[in-house]
Amino acid sequence: MAHLALAQAALTLVDEVLFVLPRQFPHKIYSGASFEQRVELLGAALDGSPRFSVAACEGGLFIEIAAECRKAYGPDIRLSFLCGRDAAERIADWDYGRPGAFLEMLKQFDLLVAARSGDYCPPQGILNSFTRLELNGTFDYVSASEVRARIGNGEPWEHLVPPAARRRVSEIYSRNSPTDCC
Repeated sequence: MAHLALAQAALTLVDEVLFVLPRQFPHKIYSGASFEQRVELLGAALDGSPRFSVAACEGGLFIEIAAECRKAYGPDIRLSFLCGRDAAERIADWDYGRPGAFLEMLKQFDLLVAARSGDYCPPQGILNSFTRLELNGTFDYVSASEVRARIGNGEPWEHLVPPAARRRVSEIYSRNSPTDCC
């Protein structure tokens, strides 16, 4: 539900929201559901909204995703990445292997950042690359990890997942499923 709220908020600033699912992440591994199941869940959650699209990409860093988006959309399209405060901090603080790499990245895209357990306060020199997104509701506690934990503990979880994806989430993460982990 948090991802959808973030996307809805972004639609006040952008024409289209592209949900990009990396085949691999540099900071974590997929667990619980396969890549194909995650694509399926995302498609169900978006429920055919005309301003939402889904894509897969090979790399998991924003600069890699941006490069793939540039190939698909062309050089004249403004690219903005949506994220919460926690992801914005992870992106800004990531070791890209050389000084100034993050500043160079911000020439390729900007960030639309929603508060998540606090606001993100970027350094003065890059303030123009960040826009604060106001969400309709509080989603600090909503995460895929929370959904998996609640399912595993037999606690209510349905309110954390879009209605169109609930049945499939239940099938994938049921206690009897061999993919139920973490």
